[in-house]
Amino acid sequence: WFILQYMSGFGNEHVSEDPRCPGALPEGQNNPQVCPYGLYAEQLSGSAFTCPRPTNKRSWLYRILPSVCHKPFKPLEEGHLTHDWDEIEPDPNQLRWKPFEIPKAPQNRMDFVSGLHTLCGAGEPRGRNGIAIHIFVCNTSMIDRCLYNSDGDFLIVPQQGKLLITTEFGKMLVEPNEICVIQQGMRFSVEVFGETRGYILEVYGAHFELPDLGPIGANGLANPRDFLVPMAWYEDRQVPGGYTVISKYQGKLFAAQQDYSPYNVVAWHGNYTPYKYHLEKFMVINAVAFDHADPSIFTVLTAKTTRAGVALADFVIFPPRWGVANNTFRPPYYHRNCMSEFMGLITGHYEAKEEGFQPGGGSLHSMMTPHGPDADCFEKASKAKLEPERVADGTMAFMFESSLSLAVTKWGLQTSNRLDKNYYKCWEPLKSHFNPKCK
Repeated sequence: WFILQYMSGFGNEHVSEDPRCPGALPEGQNNPQVCPYGLYAEQLSGSAFTCPRPTNKRSWLYRILPSVCHKPFKPLEEGHLTHDWDEIEPDPNQLRWKPFEIPKAPQNRMDFVSGLHTLCGAGEPRGRNGIAIHIFVCNTSMIDRCLYNSDGDFLIVPQQGKLLITTEFGKMLVEPNEICVIQQGMRFSVEVFGETRGYILEVYGAHFELPDLGPIGANGLANPRDFLVPMAWYEDRQVPGGYTVISKYQGKLFAAQQDYSPYNVVAWHGNYTPYKYHLEKFMVINAVAFDHADPSIFTVLTAKTTRAGVALADFVIFPPRWGVANNTFRPPYYHRNCMSEFMGLITGHYEAKEEGFQPGGGSLHSMMTPHGPDADCFEKASKAKLEPERVADGTMAFMFESSLSLAVTKWGLQTSNRLDKNYYKCWEPLKSHFNPKCK
């Protein structure tokens, strides 16, 4: 049994126990000599012990058996994960992908783990600095197996199909237009209900946090109270045939067997948890006089570097909103950027490229590679009557932006067979409007 219930708040110190075992949390201490109900205490640390209090992340789990009870890990040859960024020559071109294909069941049964495909990335997990962008496509649920990421955090963006995610902390239902974050080391399994697809931003060496608001003030963008954390739920289930625990470690997968469910946490407390967020709750900030504000005003979550204002990765969305700027070219401007920009589309039509950029596909504009609206968008927006108008109704586009220079994998450029080789042609019709006699 379970009832989907959540606690609210980003980074809060949460406390939860399964109602079947009231009083399962020890009182006044973390690690008593004997825990209530004969449980084992286990700490999950998401930061160094000595991190300053605002960045110190840990949770205490009270479980039927500790997670150490498993057979040795062995390499698992499955999925298409990599952090070998040198397997193919760099490509600085504007890149766009058609919607990634979902395999058909039952001919090709694929769950969340076997359906992971690395598209691009930079850095490497051993040095604890880097990111990777993955595409997941699947058609079947994970049965008697779970995954945990030793390398970093997963920010999961479902695009088609909902995900019922079971974690050590409880269950979350994550649907398109929602996101969830599974932080480093947290075991989870994904149940799906048909053909399912989405995007993942993985960060090594940093956790996601809310961006600073600066002159915006105390309120705006993603509000902390709208982030939801699952409530404790446990199963005391033996798995004589073997339960498979999969570890993503240094970019590769390893599997270990155990004879019980890992979701045996009866109670927990702490501030290191999985969480989810509905993108419709984002409070949009926008220009109300003239010009086009930088897309940083649409940042939902950021993973910071040690350089002030420079992100290892940002998660940015472009939700429905009003456009009211006067004497302004309202779509995104032409741009060359010292950051790398991967765009994805959950639903609808992106304003700068209404054709060709489709839900379930993506685009990558690498460092200093020029990009901007296609020819049709430019002509239309240059002549449009400037009235208050709704922008992006029925649409949700997003961007993974990084200060790292991203390399695309062989799967992304070749094996997936989804690269749109005609992408560059959307700018070819642009023509000169220059007239030296007309100011």
